[in-house]
Amino acid sequence: MNVLLINGSPHANGNTAIALREMERIFQENQVETEWIQVGNKDIRGCVACYGCTKKGACVFDDLVNETAPKFEACDGMVIGSPVYYASANATLVAFLHRLFYSTPFDKRMKVGASVVAARRGGLSATFDELNKFFTISGMPVASSQYWNSIHGREPGEAKQDAEGLQTMRTLARNMTFLMRSIALGKEAYGLPEQEPRQGTNFIR
Repeated sequence: MNVLLINGSPHANGNTAIALREMERIFQENQVETEWIQVGNKDIRGCVACYGCTKKGACVFDDLVNETAPKFEACDGMVIGSPVYYASANATLVAFLHRLFYSTPFDKRMKVGASVVAARRGGLSATFDELNKFFTISGMPVASSQYWNSIHGREPGEAKQDAEGLQTMRTLARNMTFLMRSIALGKEAYGLPEQEPRQGTNFIR
């Protein structure tokens, strides 16, 4: 098993990273390989709706998005971590995810996704919902924990004091490991679910 850990915080060692590291520790205990992608401090532009990726099979802007794409295709699961900005995810991370998910033509079904969010106080559940939508539009099962996947802290390191938040991350990593392994066994025994040709319905004709 292999999991990509996406750190959407501009602070590589901030509170978002504390949550991801708590998960990584459990993954490693269960022989799940991990790889970090540091996004939040990179210069990543947003999608310009040029649709060049539909012809090229990759984003026309050759940056971290295209570097991550083959790792995304090879992984069994992805964890996206973000701080909360105005009850939303970091804009740099969102730009990265928009282009990564849209420009990659490979089948993402049954890769397991999980999102974790860090904040001083509020906006956690809104950001959590925002990030999960990338998974659910892609046929990716979403791993759950014992609570919404959030942790509290403002100054770097404060999240280490959030005992419940850290426990939520450990539980999430264990559940995600179980789900990835179960899906691997299911694919071996039954294959992927039947997929119908996509039906697109436009409201303006």
